[in-house]
Amino acid sequence: MSPADTGASTVVGAATSPPPSADSRMSPGGPGYRRMSLALFLAGVATFALLYSTQALLPLISGEFGVAASEASWTVAAATGGLALFVLPMSALSERFGRRTVMTGSLVVAVTVGILVPFAPSLGALVVLRALQGAALAGLPASATAYLAEEVRPKALVTAIGLFVAGNSIGGMSGRVITGWVAQEWGWRVAVGVVGALAVACAVAFRLLLPAPKHFTPGSLRPRVLARTVRDHLGDPLLCRLYAIGALFMTVFGGVYTVIGYRLTEDPFGLPQGIVGSIFLVYLVGTVSASTAGRLVGRLGRRGALYLAGGTTATGLLLSLAASLPLVLLGLVLITAGFFAGHAVASSAVSKTATTGRAQASALYQSAYYIGSSAGSTLGATAFHAGGWAGTVGVGVLAVLGVVTITVFGSRAARVAARRVPVGAH
Repeated sequence: MSPADTGASTVVGAATSPPPSADSRMSPGGPGYRRMSLALFLAGVATFALLYSTQALLPLISGEFGVAASEASWTVAAATGGLALFVLPMSALSERFGRRTVMTGSLVVAVTVGILVPFAPSLGALVVLRALQGAALAGLPASATAYLAEEVRPKALVTAIGLFVAGNSIGGMSGRVITGWVAQEWGWRVAVGVVGALAVACAVAFRLLLPAPKHFTPGSLRPRVLARTVRDHLGDPLLCRLYAIGALFMTVFGGVYTVIGYRLTEDPFGLPQGIVGSIFLVYLVGTVSASTAGRLVGRLGRRGALYLAGGTTATGLLLSLAASLPLVLLGLVLITAGFFAGHAVASSAVSKTATTGRAQASALYQSAYYIGSSAGSTLGATAFHAGGWAGTVGVGVLAVLGVVTITVFGSRAARVAARRVPVGAH
């Protein structure tokens, strides 16, 4: 399908060698594909388990330090904000030193900081450590998607990235479930320590399993080259739309899951911390929806898949307003399914659109995505403080409306571009 058919435009970035023959890349059932999938799945588990390790524990952190939800939420926002700020510089390092090297180094630093987090003497120290941890983890997301774009056949790319995103969902789920039950018995400090140990195991397995890259060509660390690549990506209308969609989807998700613990521990539900942590088992739905995103795009097209993801998320938000626990849980299921499907579709579209400077293109997406997470955590908690759960839902609904609006605009832009293509050009 041509760029005019999809609304994509040609992206010009840092000079790289032409992509190797698709026949030489990994594909499902081929050599190294399973090891690669498992390695990046585990990297996704470690990343999300560490990044959101305090999210399910916010009521306990609020209690220990005597702060409101909006203040405790900074332990989440600082981590995602640190990642958002450093993902572009880390992607530049991966262009020069290699994807596997940067991903390994990022995990090593992140798990080392994770060992220190349980000993934070104050909320301020905890926030600083979490920001450092997020900055360290910045080497994972963009490098992983760039690695996949280089090492996996194009037809299998959406599925491969979906598996990485599925690892994110498993990490987010397991981290929250584990911390919920451990914290109920031994407190939040022991809980985040356990998550750190889990991340160490994932990091070791990742390094042992991930195949050495065969199609990576080192790029330049020259600031001018990096700036030109970033400028060209930001000048691409389709990429900018995808960046905004990722940020808005994550605004919904960050707000909902930062505040849900407060809602479920308060009236009318009054659930204990262990049960609240188990609520995050709904992340399994995200694992399924992310890993099937490729088939969804095949049936509905990219924009159709985004409409479905946005509609599913909005329906879940409205259902979660009910005072019935089963309806709240159903709402969380739909929010989770819609979010992970939308994220997998948008992130894979970035990798396919950017033909050069893929690490920077992915880094800009990840930066926007985690800025959305930080904004969602802060706005969701502030809205909850001001207007209860309905306030948090209101923030989420506005974000979904933004996704739909951008997708509609993209559809119109694609039709206009198609009309401009001369007859016989295809």
